[in-house]
Amino acid sequence: MSDISERKDSHLRLCTSEDVEHRNGTLLDEVHLLHDSLPELSVDEVDLSCELFGRRLEAPILISGMTGGTPEAANVNRALAAVAQKCGLGMGVGSQRPMLLSPDAAESYRVRDVAPDILLLANLGAVQARDVGAARAAELVRAIGANALCVHLNAAQELVQAEGDRDFRGCLLAIQELVETLPMPLVVKETGCGLGPRTLERLAAIGVRWVDVSGAGGTTWTGVEALRGPQRQRALGRELREWGIPTAACVGYAKRAGLGTIASGGIRGGLDAARALALGADAVSLALPFLRALAQGGPSRALEMASEITEGLRAVAVLTGSRRAADLRRAPRVLGPHLRAWLD
Repeated sequence: MSDISERKDSHLRLCTSEDVEHRNGTLLDEVHLLHDSLPELSVDEVDLSCELFGRRLEAPILISGMTGGTPEAANVNRALAAVAQKCGLGMGVGSQRPMLLSPDAAESYRVRDVAPDILLLANLGAVQARDVGAARAAELVRAIGANALCVHLNAAQELVQAEGDRDFRGCLLAIQELVETLPMPLVVKETGCGLGPRTLERLAAIGVRWVDVSGAGGTTWTGVEALRGPQRQRALGRELREWGIPTAACVGYAKRAGLGTIASGGIRGGLDAARALALGADAVSLALPFLRALAQGGPSRALEMASEITEGLRAVAVLTGSRRAADLRRAPRVLGPHLRAWLD
């Protein structure tokens, strides 16, 4: 447990202060929304609210799951949960693997006392879900009062970790078991490398209905791991630093597969959010901007960040004549050549 705790705190420190973002971009900048000079809308008329997993959100925005299992992680989770509560946003917690090793770790994930109304997503790795089974996974969700479970896929990160998993067999079957038996919604989530057509087709075939694409363009976890651990693993992390499928392409693939889609991986503001929604995403999720805002200016700065993203999204809705967030899917757009190449 001490090794995992040290790794979790190391991840937080590195993401707060080091260069850990993809350099090749999300390709969301190749979604060019056409400006409407006569929107015939008042800003006050724009309704960004939506319903997700039975909870109403004031805007289709979630604070991504980042951490858990240590006192520092507990502070981060509680602070960001309070922001989500005030702004009517959703939130996820980081991997609950520490809870499998120590029941005391649960306190670092519990936020319902400060955020009783938010959409809260639990989180467990696919390898751990395979190893402990669906019943135990459901217990982790209930233990923190979450509304749904994210099962995360992070093979690239694990390969770069000296202490990481090396055997990914049986994960698809484990996810199928969760689909068939879990008494709450399931989201299959990548962790910065994106979900491609082959993966999405297999997930849809076993009954998965929701994915969080977590594409390349945001935090690169292979890059994070390249900043820690032994030299051999650092070298592999540097080689795989830019590995992955750009976020914009992942959203397109997920919608083609007919899946409910949360867009994450390099969403950095309201315009990025609008572009992802225009491609068909049902909601967007952000991690690094909130973590850094919290580190630099405390809860008040994180609260400002949430307001800035929401207002940016509202402004783009007006400028495209979109009365609701969902209307952005019908907003005229031009796709750039690199994104079209990925989608074609």
